[in-house]
Amino acid sequence: MGGLSVAALRDDTVPASGVWTRALTAAVSVPAFVWVVTRAPWWVFDALILGLAGAASWELGRIFERAGRPTHRWLGVVTAVAVTAAFRAPGGPVPALAVAILVVLSVPIWKGATPSAEPATIGLLGLTYVSWLLGHGLLLRQLPDGPALVLFLVGVTWIGESAAYLVGSALGRHRLAPVISPRKTVEGAVAQLLTSVVASLALAPWLLPEWPPAAALGAGALLGLVGQVGDLAESAIKRSVGAKDTGSLIPGHGGALDRLDSLLFNAPALFYFATWTGLAR
Repeated sequence: MGGLSVAALRDDTVPASGVWTRALTAAVSVPAFVWVVTRAPWWVFDALILGLAGAASWELGRIFERAGRPTHRWLGVVTAVAVTAAFRAPGGPVPALAVAILVVLSVPIWKGATPSAEPATIGLLGLTYVSWLLGHGLLLRQLPDGPALVLFLVGVTWIGESAAYLVGSALGRHRLAPVISPRKTVEGAVAQLLTSVVASLALAPWLLPEWPPAAALGAGALLGLVGQVGDLAESAIKRSVGAKDTGSLIPGHGGALDRLDSLLFNAPALFYFATWTGLAR
C-alpha cells in the first residue's frame, strides 16, 4: 500500500503540484484514519472497510474491461461488499463466500449469455483477492487489542514501504522482479524488511506494550516479507492488463487498490500471527 511515503516526495517524476496534492491528502486522511480506528463507533470503521471493498472491486473490474476483458462489474461489487460484511456475521464469511461463488458462476445461466470463463474468473479473483483478504481487517479490529493492532499494521507497512522506495531509488542496482515490477530492487526489498522490523520494535512498546521484543521482531519480519508479496501480486495483475494505476480515487495516490496492495496480504498475516501465538488477549 502506498500511502504518503517520504519516497514519493523524492520521486523526480512527480510534479510539484502532485507532491502537494499527496501531502494535503495525507495531512487530512492520517488523522481521520486514526480517529476512525480509535475513537469512532465500530460501525464507522466497518463502513470504511466495506467502502474500500466496493471501490477496490470496481477498480479491479474496470482495469480488466479497459483491456478488453469482459466482466460483470456491478455483480462483482455487490458480492465483494457482501462477503466482506459477512466477516461480521455470527456464522462467519464462509457461507456468504459459498453463495457468492455460486452466483458468480451461474451468471451465464440466468442471463442467457454466451458462456465465457473470463467474467467468472475475474469475479472469483475479486472475491478472494479483495473481499477475503480485506475482511481480515474487520477480524483484526474485533480483537481485544484491535485498534492498536490496526494502527500497528498500517504503521509498520507504510514505514517499510517508504524505506523500500527511498533505498531502492538511491541505491538500487539489482532488480527484484523485472517482468512484474521493473522499478523494484533487491536493495529496496532488504530495506523494507529491515525497516519493518525496526518500526515494529519501535511501535510495539507504545501500541502493544504487553508484547515481548521477540514477538515484535517476528511480526515486523512477517509484515516486511508478506507486504512485498502483496505489492508484487497487485503489480502482476496490473501488468497483465497494461495498467499503471487502478484508479484515481485518492488524490495524488491512485486508486483504492493501489493503496491496499500490501495491506491486503498483511492484514490476515498479522491477524493469524496475533491469534495463533496467543498474543491477542
